[in-house]
Amino acid sequence: MEKVKNILKPKPNPQQLLRDWQRRLRQECRNIERQIRDIQREEKVVQKSIKEAAQRNDMGSAKSLAKELVRSKRTVNRLYENKAQLNSISMHLGESVAIARTVGHLSKSSEVMKLVNNLMKAPEVAITMQEFNKEMTKAGVIEEIVNDAVDSALDSEDIEDEIEEEVDRVLTELAGETAAQLPEAVRKEKLKQPAQAVGDAEDADDEEDLEELRARLAKVRS
Repeated sequence: MEKVKNILKPKPNPQQLLRDWQRRLRQECRNIERQIRDIQREEKVVQKSIKEAAQRNDMGSAKSLAKELVRSKRTVNRLYENKAQLNSISMHLGESVAIARTVGHLSKSSEVMKLVNNLMKAPEVAITMQEFNKEMTKAGVIEEIVNDAVDSALDSEDIEDEIEEEVDRVLTELAGETAAQLPEAVRKEKLKQPAQAVGDAEDADDEEDLEELRARLAKVRS
């Protein structure tokens, strides 16, 4: 009986499909904007903690937090890229519907297929884009994309050298009064130092606070 209902159920026209897709794309963009705001709010707390760590000459903790800050900024940049690509999909879909009014059906779009393929690799929107992939394939807008690989380059060891450079820059920028005034050789040596060992109750509290900050920042990035 359910199969019969599905057969008899009229298929949505291109305009209906477009309105639904664009509505969901706008919602996804709003989700991204909210995530960016959450990350940037936590970044301000981390920036303050980096300054405080550098001022008490705890360059190990400052470096650890600066790394998290670098990763967060990379995440924000990627989220902005995701949002731009979502808006591009919406624009290209509008063009496809305009063509459909003339030819009577939705045509394949290589641009939409390329954008959907890119976004299926982005962890933040991968699940949503897999749904779009199925629906747009069924509607004839794109060919089916089989891609289960999620881009994890953000955590790759290949960017460690670049992160080290960014950490040095962030520390100089945020804790300039403490770090930048040191001779370069001394400053680099301090940057190599691991987080200081926890000695007394106050140090333990500081370490717990730093761990909490790192955890909160990681949570809003996920």
